[in-house]
Amino acid sequence: MTTPAPVPPAVLGTPFDTRTAAANGAGEWSRWAGYRTASVYTLTSLEHAAVRNTAALFDISPMIKYRIAGSDAVPFLDRLLTRNVGKIAVGRAAYALWCDDHGKVIDDGTLFRLEDGVFQLNAQERHLPWLRDSAIGFSITIADVTDTIAALALQGPTSCAVLKALGLAGIETLKPYRLETFDFAGEPLVVSRTGYTGDLGYELWIAPAKAEALWDALMEAGALHGITPAGGQALELARIEAGFIQTNVDFMSIDRALRPSRGRSPFELGLGWLVDLEKGHFNGRRALLAEREAGSRYRLVGLDVAHNKPAAHALIYRGRGGREVGSVTSAAWSPTLKRNLALATLRADRAGDGSDLWADIYVAKELKWEKIRATCRILERPFFNPPRRWATPPADR
Repeated sequence: MTTPAPVPPAVLGTPFDTRTAAANGAGEWSRWAGYRTASVYTLTSLEHAAVRNTAALFDISPMIKYRIAGSDAVPFLDRLLTRNVGKIAVGRAAYALWCDDHGKVIDDGTLFRLEDGVFQLNAQERHLPWLRDSAIGFSITIADVTDTIAALALQGPTSCAVLKALGLAGIETLKPYRLETFDFAGEPLVVSRTGYTGDLGYELWIAPAKAEALWDALMEAGALHGITPAGGQALELARIEAGFIQTNVDFMSIDRALRPSRGRSPFELGLGWLVDLEKGHFNGRRALLAEREAGSRYRLVGLDVAHNKPAAHALIYRGRGGREVGSVTSAAWSPTLKRNLALATLRADRAGDGSDLWADIYVAKELKWEKIRATCRILERPFFNPPRRWATPPADR
């Protein structure tokens, strides 16, 4: 008789689960790729303040991670991604996205070139079957290494000082979108100067066996630098302040869209700078060439909304009494910029030059909801982009 396979738990703990559980006084959790991560440890406002004033520590272990290696790794990735992978040097990280044959975005993420012919692709969604189908004819191996790499994001003005206190000699010379490997308790610790907050920050990648020791060492090293565990709500607020988009929030992955019309191209997301139409063929190139000639259907913009209530899911109109031209995809009141920020998708054929825009906002008043219409103006992204994010070496705080 065949013994049935054990049923996996509905929600898994990350390699940092014992530490995040002990720190989570609020007891609020969310689910990410089958793992539980903290939504809030204490107060979102305090955790967000750490991102912008000291150092915030995020558990990002559930991020999907693929190791792609072999003599054809570069041509394979060049065939899939819209940017020129051959220009990414060893020890570099790059923001990237990939499309279907119709030029609609499947997902976005970061690509690390660890060695010649060895890459790590970090993504929001799972893509292993698609990657392996796409690899037919290429001399490469593809492995899902999500469970073999524990990851933390250390973000904020004192993040470099924390890593120096941890003993990572020379960390202050690491430039944005670069990688460096250090020794931590006899285990390789890969540090990338990357993040999702729009601030000075780093991401740390290590074997799960050393995860708890790394958390403890960071908390000890950061004690005098204001290090604070931070949850998903603080990260969401920080990424909106930076004007960063999120898959299946600001755009629907074409793999999950119920209708093809729900898909968005890189140009429609304001990511045309990631598309190298001159590098040769890649998924969606023909469609993107045609779109460049004919124009895009939509455009994603940043908005400053003239109201103190976030314009979540608001419809956008041209003219106070005009026709609908789009909708808000993400919104938040920014404590840092003291502005009511939003990301919105606008119809290119209706929005015109983007002037005279209005948003519907629902406000609770006397036990009922009241709809008001507030003016909006387009802001350039990123909304928040401090010099410290790019400074090398960062200020020693």
